[in-house]
Amino acid sequence: MEGKEEDVRLGANKYRETQPIGTSAQSQDDKDYTEPPAAPLFEPTELTSWSFYRAGIAEFIATFLFLYISVLTVMGVVKAPTKCSTVGIQGIAWSFGGMIFALVYCTAGISGGHINPAVTFGLFLARKLSLTRALYYMVMQCLGAICGAGVVKGFEGRHQYTLLGGGANSVNPGYTKGDGLGAEIVGTFVLVYTVFSATDAKRNARDSHVPILAPLPIGFAVFLVHLATIPITGTGINPARSLGAAIIFNKDKGWDDHWIFWVGPFIGAALAALYHQVVIRAIPFKK
Repeated sequence: MEGKEEDVRLGANKYRETQPIGTSAQSQDDKDYTEPPAAPLFEPTELTSWSFYRAGIAEFIATFLFLYISVLTVMGVVKAPTKCSTVGIQGIAWSFGGMIFALVYCTAGISGGHINPAVTFGLFLARKLSLTRALYYMVMQCLGAICGAGVVKGFEGRHQYTLLGGGANSVNPGYTKGDGLGAEIVGTFVLVYTVFSATDAKRNARDSHVPILAPLPIGFAVFLVHLATIPITGTGINPARSLGAAIIFNKDKGWDDHWIFWVGPFIGAALAALYHQVVIRAIPFKK
């Protein structure tokens, strides 16, 4: 029995980047902080591990469910003749934020619960996972988003789906492309900065007397960003979410500003990674 427990313990920690960031750096018996090693750029042995493929499947399913719930909510609001009879913008924001909370909670122990290529990109820049895993995650996230939006279209019907806009992101009238790009950069910075802060091993070790459920602040950050930027861009901050809706909608409205929903989130994620590595991680460890 002891041998089996040892195998499980070693197997769970062989590929540390698959664990919720901030937990793998601490042992069960020692709360002092130990700097985890940077993930290698390429990790060939990952390709022979079931945990690698299981993590990608988890990212696919999570992003599929994320698009399914969130886009259905958006279309329900758009469909109603008056916003007073629907959940409104606040409900859309809760839908996105609540699903991220639930899905990060469900998948953090399998894949890290990224559900967003921008989050994956930021964590890659911070050397939290290999390039191999980062690219794999992004592909699975995009495929999951496309399938999720496709199921919504199947429920709504082609005509009504197109009429209601398909949940596709675009810069709203009254705002410039620069406004949209800026909103996506800042919004994604808030999200990825929250991810780094909520899952930081140094902070968890230093403030171990203050328990924190990482998915909660991450989901709440998504909620708040949506409240602020839905009127500007419909809120992307997730390239997979924007891509899935754009491909299934497949109209000029969904493609005209699509570059904003990749460039903005990736810039925001890079800035958050830089800020975390240069400023936050430089703070001396004091327990």
